[in-house]
Amino acid sequence: MNDLLIETATAFVEKHFLENIPPSYLYHNFNHVQDVLSAAKRIVSVECPSNEEQEALLLSALFHDTGFSGGSKDHEDRSVQIFRQFASNSVEITDEAIDKVVRLILSTKPSHQPSDWLEGAMSDADFGHLGNENYWDRSNRLRQEWLLTENQFQPEIQFVQAELNFMVAHKYNTPSARILFDEGKEKNIKFLLKYKNTISPSEEGKDKKKNNKSREPEVSRGVETMFRATYRTHINLSAIADNKANIMLSISAIIISIVVSNLLPQLKMNPRLAFPTFLLLAVCLLSLVFAILSTRPKVTSGTVTDEDIKDRKANLLFFGNFYNMEMEKFQEGMMEMIQDNDFLYNSMTRDLYFLGKVLAVKYKYLRICYAVFMYGIIIALSAFGYIYITG
Repeated sequence: MNDLLIETATAFVEKHFLENIPPSYLYHNFNHVQDVLSAAKRIVSVECPSNEEQEALLLSALFHDTGFSGGSKDHEDRSVQIFRQFASNSVEITDEAIDKVVRLILSTKPSHQPSDWLEGAMSDADFGHLGNENYWDRSNRLRQEWLLTENQFQPEIQFVQAELNFMVAHKYNTPSARILFDEGKEKNIKFLLKYKNTISPSEEGKDKKKNNKSREPEVSRGVETMFRATYRTHINLSAIADNKANIMLSISAIIISIVVSNLLPQLKMNPRLAFPTFLLLAVCLLSLVFAILSTRPKVTSGTVTDEDIKDRKANLLFFGNFYNMEMEKFQEGMMEMIQDNDFLYNSMTRDLYFLGKVLAVKYKYLRICYAVFMYGIIIALSAFGYIYITG
């Protein structure tokens, strides 16, 4: 990708907005262009398209609203003209690249449905603010812009309801945008619902029922929450097991060091201490072994074949399955998985299953370790007590 071209285009667009876009456009200003450009860069950083596609997406993000210099109506067509004017002065843009950027700018028309990944990515970048922390500020700026430029006023409750309807109906087109913005968009929807109930408390009961019917939350949202909670539980259980194993390692090592340094030299003077001493050492050594076994990592071959990915049998979520793969193969497999919900959920299910198997082994060895240490210490100390009493 030609970074110098993007920098030159950014400077051109910034100058154009400063000189040609009226200040009454509080939303469709250069700040909006920067937001869309930033969202586009985040999308391509996740999905890594070709350099030509990245360049076309970033250029269209920069120029898609430059036509507001002539008003909001048909601004996309004027944006195309302004981009062609810029491109005519640049020898670095090919005719093919120009046509691609023009197509992407025109794809931002409200009635247009994306026909490929690039158009979907452009739409997602344009609406990236729906999942950002500055969403409410941007929305209020748009409302004020409508009032100043089109004399269109919306009461607060009507505006909030319209935003809610749009947010609920809107879906991101690309897997990367869903990863980057869906969680933030869900938070903003919850904020709108709470704010709506605040400004219209008498309608709270109706709003809840109406919202439940209109939103119809996808099953995938609950599934993702379930997976997230289960993963967190598995990780916490694994951390608890490792912590308990570390405790046993420390205690056993300390007892062994004390016995070796203090009791073993006494055996020549008092041979009767030999049995309980060696029994205590054996107990601590055995506890040490099982504690180590419970924390010992197990790594698999680190390769996944193309057939496994095509057959949807691969699990690329665990490093032990992919660390020997080439980056391109891994990336292709991940993108294949991200775009197929069944493949993704199957991979996560397999990952959880094997995490559970690992946890079962950890806790099995840990249980043996604690049992050996508890009963062994009792027997060893009883032996010391017997010798002391009978001695």
